[in-house]
Amino acid sequence: MKDKILVIGAGGQIGKELVEELCTIYGNDNIIASDIKPDATSPCTFEILDVLDGKAITTVIKKHNVKDVYLLAALLSATAEKYPEKGWKLNMEGLLNVLELMREKVINKLFWPSSIAVFGPNTPKVNTPQYTVMEPSTIYGISKQAGERWCEYYFRRYGADVRSLRYPGLISYKSSPGGGTTDYAVDIYHEALAHGKYECFLNSDTILPMMYMPDALKATIGIMQQDSDKIKIRSSYNLAAISFSPKEIAAEIKSHIPSFEITYKADTRQAIADSWPQSINDSEARQDWGWKHKYTLDTMTTDMLLNLKKF
Repeated sequence: MKDKILVIGAGGQIGKELVEELCTIYGNDNIIASDIKPDATSPCTFEILDVLDGKAITTVIKKHNVKDVYLLAALLSATAEKYPEKGWKLNMEGLLNVLELMREKVINKLFWPSSIAVFGPNTPKVNTPQYTVMEPSTIYGISKQAGERWCEYYFRRYGADVRSLRYPGLISYKSSPGGGTTDYAVDIYHEALAHGKYECFLNSDTILPMMYMPDALKATIGIMQQDSDKIKIRSSYNLAAISFSPKEIAAEIKSHIPSFEITYKADTRQAIADSWPQSINDSEARQDWGWKHKYTLDTMTTDMLLNLKKF
């Protein structure tokens, strides 16, 4: 029986597109998608799976001879702030369930995403280095920082081949926003085409690191395809592409839709955004395993609007 790949949290913003990309690369028969709700549109075998149920995870992994796992199930920043205990439980216990399977040598490799949310208000905001002050101020960030430490611990103590990336804000035309602080950069395109206007929940000059989903998928699959000795950082790699403010993305959209208008009404997510970096230094990822992004704000906007018009 051929070794297979399991994606846990396949119904989320990243998960759906990651499953599609993995199926394209490895074939539908070699990918297992899973989430707590069924998905009839999945191109591959789908299993209903709760990441908090360690026994169920083990059953699915052994049933399908899974050797690599992408663990994407999480409660994101703004949502986790509403339900902090639930956010901590889901983000931490889910990770530990899968790390234990690595310790027991049931699976070979694990991808687990971290986030720029690990950084906090005392972190250098511009060109944030790989190693720096963190002090996250949200439950999401706290859980991700703790998760990084667990990943590194399991690597050093048990030799667990865990690989991780600190995602910036992710933008896609295929999936809906998942409750994150950077989600305005997804909503704005939809609203621009549907209504010609958008009310932003962040201030106009709030600069945040962002990335177009094709680049995020390229990085995610890319780090898993590398030889183990190339992965020098076992907590999580900084990952970067582009940084911009709502004012700048609005101007870019306006160059395509001249009548587009944006207004601003900051809410509780502004405080979260203010605690995060404006730009990220990801030189370690570029040096260690050859990471390189493709999309700029200009090319991303062109592609987003073109594809959204088709829906």
